[in-house]
Amino acid sequence: MLLTIELVPKNSWFSNLRSELQKADWDRLRRMTYRKAGYVCEICGGKGDKWPVECHEIWRYDDTNKVQKLTGLIALCPACHQVKHIGLATVSGNIKQAHNHLATVNDLSNKQAQIYISDSFDVWRERSKYDWQIDLSWLETVGITPPNKSRGM
Repeated sequence: MLLTIELVPKNSWFSNLRSELQKADWDRLRRMTYRKAGYVCEICGGKGDKWPVECHEIWRYDDTNKVQKLTGLIALCPACHQVKHIGLATVSGNIKQAHNHLATVNDLSNKQAQIYISDSFDVWRERSKYDWQIDLSWLETVGITPPNKSRGM
């Protein structure tokens, strides 16, 4: 599947690198990500109407040890970014657009897309039962000292 859903556990809601890093560091990271991608979405090759791409954090989840590890950044068009955060799309009334984009990019039927969305929420519900440790050590690979966060961000 080209475009996947990434619902972050509840204890990581409303917290992201942009809010945790100094503005200059976040701006450097996001601009580096945009340039590396040639200002097009790294998943679908598209661009947004108002701005071409947005910077998305890539996380790996260790479900055994409950560690949420930052592994990189990716440039996404706003439509792909909305799918990644489909929970937010749901509460903001944009679920239909997100569903359609997910189905189109992955060549899924509406039923297949709905099953995948439902399965993704099942994973989210299970992960949200626990407190996750956040590992931001990837930031060191780009010359940034990670914020001192042991839980959540």
